[in-house]
Amino acid sequence: MQDHSSALAPYLDIHPRISAALANNQPVVALESTIISHGMPYPKNVQTALLVEQTVRDHGAQPATIAIINGRLIVGLDEAQITHLGQRGLDVIKTSRRDLPLVVAQQQDGATTVASTMIIAAMAGIKVFATGGIGGVHRHAENTMDISADLQELANTSVAVVCAGVKSILDIGLTLEYLETQGVPVVGYQTKVMPAFYTQSSAFEVDYQLDSAASIAQVLKAKWSLGLAGGVVVANPIPDAYAMDAGEIEQVIAAALVEMQQQGIHGKQSTPFLLSKITQVTAGASLDANIQLVLNNARLGSAIAVELAKL
Repeated sequence: MQDHSSALAPYLDIHPRISAALANNQPVVALESTIISHGMPYPKNVQTALLVEQTVRDHGAQPATIAIINGRLIVGLDEAQITHLGQRGLDVIKTSRRDLPLVVAQQQDGATTVASTMIIAAMAGIKVFATGGIGGVHRHAENTMDISADLQELANTSVAVVCAGVKSILDIGLTLEYLETQGVPVVGYQTKVMPAFYTQSSAFEVDYQLDSAASIAQVLKAKWSLGLAGGVVVANPIPDAYAMDAGEIEQVIAAALVEMQQQGIHGKQSTPFLLSKITQVTAGASLDANIQLVLNNARLGSAIAVELAKL
């Protein structure tokens, strides 16, 4: 725990197994909860969340799924809490940095995004977080100014985020430019090319290719030992067997973006709308791909956490 742990005590509940792991320098991987409430329907969301947790355990680390329950910041949900979020679904507040104080003060349930999961993981002292894809600069952001809070969090909060790249509904080039401006390294795991969530590649390169969990852990150690605050994006392409056709996905996204503009959907509603549209049009294939890429990130995140604990 960090020095301000006593100030956080009224708000923060860390599961005893997570506290014990952190106290004994054992590997822990943070997991978000928006995927449970907003990512897929019940009961598939709960089954997936438990499967991701088991995957982390199978690869030598402790899973710490993070959410807000009745205004408490919970690090390490139990099965009943995961089920509660899964059953409440879209009624749970999708909670980013700006929403945290309100959800806490009003004692509500909140599902954590990449940004808020990073914040709460950092409060607990967890350094590695595995998710699906990060948010970024939305297409047409030059008009809408729609830029995910995830990027600002990566600039400031010292947690490594293992993801399948940037969600393909976003502007990948502008997202990478923004991360570069904020000094956030983008590391490709065994790839020079930025993956695009459902597909293994995009038209953009990552900053550095690293081919082992150990070499990624060494970079994290060096970054934070040098006092360079902020995160690192570890871009881990979706496994080949589950990757989708880039052209097909692009057509679906283009059509969904037009529909979104017509319906006046924007802000935090954008991503769930686009992802559900893609699931609908691809007859569920994108949902299966989504699950597989999260499991793949859980495996790599666990391997990095294991190596980081050794350093």
